Amino acid sequence: MIVEHRRHRRHTVVQSISIRKATPDDAPGILECLRLAFEPYRESYTPSAFEDTVMSPSAIRHRLTGMSVFVAVTEAGEIAGTIGCTAVAGGEGHIRGMAVHPARAGTGLARLLLEAVEAELGRGGCTRVTLDTTQPLERAIRFYVRNGFQSTGVVRDFFGMPLFEYAKDLRESSR
Repeated sequence: MIVEHRRHRRHTVVQSISIRKATPDDAPGILECLRLAFEPYRESYTPSAFEDTVMSPSAIRHRLTGMSVFVAVTEAGEIAGTIGCTAVAGGEGHIRGMAVHPARAGTGLARLLLEAVEAELGRGGCTRVTLDTTQPLERAIRFYVRNGFQSTGVVRDFFGMPLFEYAKDLRESSR
């Protein structure tokens, strides 16, 4: 259980947030969180890239079976954030689908989600982790860099837009 403090007008609201592995019952909340987090970027994405990012119900079911997906859940049972990861090969892990509900942006929740997947990948023997992001997500890129990720220079096509790879050595962060 993690306690989050956030300012609300003239007083501080304290809510308990738990980070746990997602279950199939979390799928609707994950989809809503992704939709709300990425909606401001819709016009910067190609339609296919946006749909892949916010996912369909069948895509989230597939992700829940093929990856470790974590959720940040409020006391009221609402999904406040999500992130997924998987071990790829050769000691490398990959992060996908990170989102924080807009009402929780700037609260430290993204850092907690990132720490959860880094710990999961580390337990699985991964020593390096990668993630891919797009140019419009400037705030996310700054967050990743602040948290030890560096651009690898690898750029792939993501439904007609550039997808930039970032990587982090997990051995460095465990020292």
